[in-house]
Amino acid sequence: MKFGVIVFPGSNCDADCKWAAEELNQSVEYIWHDSNKSALNKYDVIIVPGGFSYGDYLRSGAIARFARVMDGMKDFSEKKGKYVIGICNGFQILLEAGILPGAMLVNKNLKFICKYINLSVENTDTPFTNKFAKGQVIKVPIAHQEGNYFTDDKGLNGLIKNDQIAFRYCDAKGNINEATNPNGSVYGIAGITNKRGNVLGMMPHPERAMSVQLGSTDGRLVFESIVNYIKKA
Repeated sequence: MKFGVIVFPGSNCDADCKWAAEELNQSVEYIWHDSNKSALNKYDVIIVPGGFSYGDYLRSGAIARFARVMDGMKDFSEKKGKYVIGICNGFQILLEAGILPGAMLVNKNLKFICKYINLSVENTDTPFTNKFAKGQVIKVPIAHQEGNYFTDDKGLNGLIKNDQIAFRYCDAKGNINEATNPNGSVYGIAGITNKRGNVLGMMPHPERAMSVQLGSTDGRLVFESIVNYIKKA
């Protein structure tokens, strides 16, 4: 099993994601943004990390989607036995590239938010969540200014119908309402998958919730789920 972590100019969570995979004793390498599409073939899992790709001066992820390495990401995500996880800016890049549906807006309070939040695990039948219990409340940090996930009614109904919603913002008891939604995301969505279920995008940072010293170990289960799923496949 081999992990790859894409590095764009401005990525600042690449080392954290590499460390998270190494914590699970997995082989992992960096993938430079200027790599050609054939460079992706040797990996089983590709992580698109958080940060501020190309400074995010135009719109988060809008420039990164045109990076050379992204030429092969759509094909990679459609191959059997290949998995992609986009975290924070990585999620935004996957949206901009059309690999995941929807768009990301500025937080409803127009401010950067950096804090621990609670998530409800909505779907445990994915490669990224199979180590969780359905409805489990987990504690993972967010750090973003454009985390306000949006899709229209048709798109939202499609996500619900196809069980593509992986995580929603909630309180410590699992209640989901406007007060528990930190950024205004539609339906309190914090993470979604594609229809095939092999691509996950999520705004919270599981790689920052890998140990007690970081304040939570709940993020570890995302990475353990991937390893568990591939081993059983």
